[in-house]
Amino acid sequence: MSVLAQLSRELAALVSRAAPAVVGLMHGRGQGSGLVLAEDGYILTNSHVARSSGDLRVRLPDGATTVGKLVGADDHTDLAVVRVEAPLPAPLALAEAEPVSVGQLVLAIGNPLGFERSVSLGVVSALFRTLPTNAGGVLEGLLQTDAAVNPGNSGGPLVDAEGRVVGITTAMLAYASGIGFAVPASTASWVAAVLIQKGRVQRPFIGIAARGEDLAPHLAVQTGQARAVRVLDVVTGTPAAESGLRKDDVLLAANGRRVATVDDLQRVLVLSDQPEVRLEVRRGGEDRRLLVRPTPRPQAA
Repeated sequence: MSVLAQLSRELAALVSRAAPAVVGLMHGRGQGSGLVLAEDGYILTNSHVARSSGDLRVRLPDGATTVGKLVGADDHTDLAVVRVEAPLPAPLALAEAEPVSVGQLVLAIGNPLGFERSVSLGVVSALFRTLPTNAGGVLEGLLQTDAAVNPGNSGGPLVDAEGRVVGITTAMLAYASGIGFAVPASTASWVAAVLIQKGRVQRPFIGIAARGEDLAPHLAVQTGQARAVRVLDVVTGTPAAESGLRKDDVLLAANGRRVATVDDLQRVLVLSDQPEVRLEVRRGGEDRRLLVRPTPRPQAA
């Protein structure tokens, strides 16, 4: 058997295993896709799909349609959890700890333009992309893919060759071809868990402006990591200022977990059960360890 024929058979087998875990979502403004999280009714999708103006309907793999109830949504990551009162197929694993590499093969599965469980093949084109949203926010740390992504794919999975979900499709550029984006599974995993438990993600406040960035080669060698979070500004009188953080500090880790994006830092802040968070910081040529005590986020005026 040729290599091409073997690849074709393996892809067909992969789709056969993965496609039943993808559902369709329909609402007053259009449609989208969702990924089965648990057989007892939980579905992961995009916030912009789940926040419908009318009833949210979920089309199951067996063709039945049922009402979906919004459990919680997080506009910051464009993720939401919906629940249905119906048994669901076995879920696909979110590849939270699996590294994603540029060039690796991925499948996008969803319901573009209403064509249920359509499959497109591509590669991971880039990592850590940033994309502005229509609401004025920013999605950070996205995967970019050239797998075909069209309206209706939103909320569907991006699946690797082992059948693990590496991302949740979230956006495409209407004026471009072959450029789609997905929220990484490492983000989707913790956000979904918090939404199921609490209905929303409450992000503590420390008072910095920051961005994830690639480290200079010499700094990457010294620190043992390719990316970190750069502090762009520290607001006076905030927990960050009181901890000793300064502008241009490089945050390497929080509570012992390496941070490559602002989302990585927020994950630690949200999930920490301690009043203080330990920060590992590179300042100039020196390593520092600081303690920051987050507070509830101030309400907008």
